[in-house]
Amino acid sequence: MSRSLVVKVTCGTEAPERCNQGFTVAASALASGADVSLWLTGEAAWFGVPGRAEEFALDLATPLAQLRDAVLAGGRVTVCSQCAARRGIVEADLVEGAVIAGAASFAEEILQPDVQALVY
Repeated sequence: MSRSLVVKVTCGTEAPERCNQGFTVAASALASGADVSLWLTGEAAWFGVPGRAEEFALDLATPLAQLRDAVLAGGRVTVCSQCAARRGIVEADLVEGAVIAGAASFAEEILQPDVQALVY
C-alpha cells in the first residue's frame, strides 16, 4: 500500500519558485505511485481557475498547468474555502475536477495514518 502525500501550496506569482516546487513535488509523487492531494491556499487559490496556471511562467520549470492537470488526472486538487471566498472564487469557477473545501477537511486528510504533509 502506498503512502499518501498532501501538498499545500500557499503562494502564487509572488514566490514563483516555491509555488512551482510544490506543484512539481505533487506531480512527481503521483508519478511515483503515491496517493496525492494538492491544496491551493492563499494566492495559489487562483491556480484552480482556468487560465491562471496557464499564465504562470518560470524559466526551466515544467509548466504549472501541466503539473496541475497531472495531479487532477490521478489525484485531488482542493482550493481553500476561505481563500476562495476572499477572492470571489466559487466552485463553478474552478477547473474540472477541482473542489473547494475548508480547514476541517485539510486537517482530516493530514491526520490519517501514513500521510505525509508538505507546505510550500
